[in-house]
Parts: sequence; C-alpha cells; structure tokens
Amino acid sequence: MTPEEREARIQLAACYRLLYHLGVDDLTYNHLSARVPGEPDAMLIKQTTEMFGEVTASSLRKYRFDGSPLEGGPPLAGGALVIHAGILQARPDINAVFHTHTPANMGVSAQKHGLLMVNQHAVKFYDRLAYHTFGGFEFNMSQREPLIASLGRHRAALLRNHGALVCGRNLPEAFVDQHYLEMACRGQVAALAGGAEVTLIPDDVAAYGASQINYDDPAQTGAKDWAACMRLAYRLDPGFAD
Repeated sequence: MTPEEREARIQLAACYRLLYHLGVDDLTYNHLSARVPGEPDAMLIKQTTEMFGEVTASSLRKYRFDGSPLEGGPPLAGGALVIHAGILQARPDINAVFHTHTPANMGVSAQKHGLLMVNQHAVKFYDRLAYHTFGGFEFNMSQREPLIASLGRHRAALLRNHGALVCGRNLPEAFVDQHYLEMACRGQVAALAGGAEVTLIPDDVAAYGASQINYDDPAQTGAKDWAACMRLAYRLDPGFAD
C-alpha cells in the first residue's frame, strides 16, 4: 500500500465516522467512496454489511469499476456499483462520491420546487445542483447512465424522492459540500414546517453570493474546516484510522 492510499483510507474512514456522529446514518445503507490515489481505475468503499460508525481505514474494500474486488471478497453490487463506480468511471474530475439518505435531504428531494434559496447555505448550490427522477432502487446497471446524464456537469444532485448525491475533487471538498447541502435542506424543512410565508433570497443576490466562493481550486474548498474535522474524528475514536 502506498502512503497516498493509506492517507486516502484514513480520510475516507474519518468521513464515515464524522457523518455518523452528525446523524447521517441509514443502518448499513448508503456509501462514501474515493478513487485510489495513483490508481485511477480503482476505488475504496465500505463493506455492505457495515454501518458508517463501524468503518475503519483497514475495513474499506478496494474494487475496479467493473465491480471486481482487488483484495478478495464478494464483487461490488447495487448502489455501490451503479452509483459510485459509475460516477467515478464517467467523471475523471471527481475523486469522491457521497450518497446519503437523511430526513432533510429526502424531504427536500420530494418537494416539487427542490432546494430553495431560503438560507445562505443554499446559496452555495445556486446553479450548481442537479436533479434526478426516481426510477426505482439503484440495483440494476440500466440505471447508471440516466443518473450520470442527470448529474451532467454538476458535482451535487438531489435524487427525487430518494436522497442526496455529493461529489468532490477530493474528500475534504466532498465532506464540506455534503455538510452545506445537509444544512441547507434542514434549514428549508425548518422554514417551511410552520406553514408561514418565507422570504427567499433573490436570484441576483444568490448569484452574487455564489460568486463570492472560490469553486475553482479544490485545494481551497473545504480546507478551512478539514483539519478541524480530522481532529474531531480522532477525539471521537482514534480507532477509525487503524
């Protein structure tokens, strides 16, 4: 194992543990994945029988994009193969894929208007969010191409009546964008819960707010928060890095 792969494993395991700590958890379902540094046709992903809170750097499994295992074990299947391997294979600009189901992102994904510019966290996704129509559980390879087509040029999507998809050029970017999208969805659900009329951020202001954020440099996206996130992961349970 190269030092770069070892670091990727530690970071990816930290992402799983941190999302679990933040309440992003759906039993053994959902996955976070990462392209293996130096091996552009291989990915790391958790075992299908693990919860997010159980993942460690060494428990992650390594696969080719066709689903064949590189370290033994069963072949990749289901959403891990259709969504994660599919996106990483189709989008060489993406190196991390997060797919989650939370009450907030499922709620907003089911609302006809989608994500509203109702809070400043949503502004980060102004003109940067795709939508994908639900076509059944992502168990079949026939569902891969429609999802990739829906994602298009974007790195984040709401999967209608399903959940969220957040991709990154690196793991810190994916993690921080996942946090912003989750907070935007929670804020929207909270704002609409009382039935009162809400104030929306005008399009020109949302566009200006989005322009204030540097999306071009993946080294800067998430950098402000990532070191603190890693410190939290180690405080919670340093065993994730084993």
